[in-house]
Amino acid sequence: MQAAYQADMNPAVDPEEISRFLEGRLKARGLVAFARGLVDGVLAHRAEIDAVLEAASENWRVARMAATDRAILRVACHEILHTDTPPKVACDEGVELAKRYGSTASPKFVAGILGRLLADRGLAAAATSSTKG
Repeated sequence: MQAAYQADMNPAVDPEEISRFLEGRLKARGLVAFARGLVDGVLAHRAEIDAVLEAASENWRVARMAATDRAILRVACHEILHTDTPPKVACDEGVELAKRYGSTASPKFVAGILGRLLADRGLAAAATSSTKG
């Protein structure tokens, strides 16, 4: 999320700088590769992700969202749309990141948008049933 935030705040950031940040922060090669894949995916699919987020957030344009919330939502949305991460897990991780890095209103805001995204895509029932199994 922090690397996605950095790329959002500085679109001209050198990809090597992001890689160095991830390597310094995460250490484990597997985690660095996973995080790099998330950042690259967010950047590659940003227009699609932003359109999906705007559809799920009735009264908010992505550009007007708090930068931290926007980065969290983009990463979670990318995970839901383009990875094999279970949708419920991506949502839960997004809310946990919002609790840690966002404002006091961020967890509820992030949960609402991601919940709506899942409902709009018919994934809410699948996410709920996967936690009961």
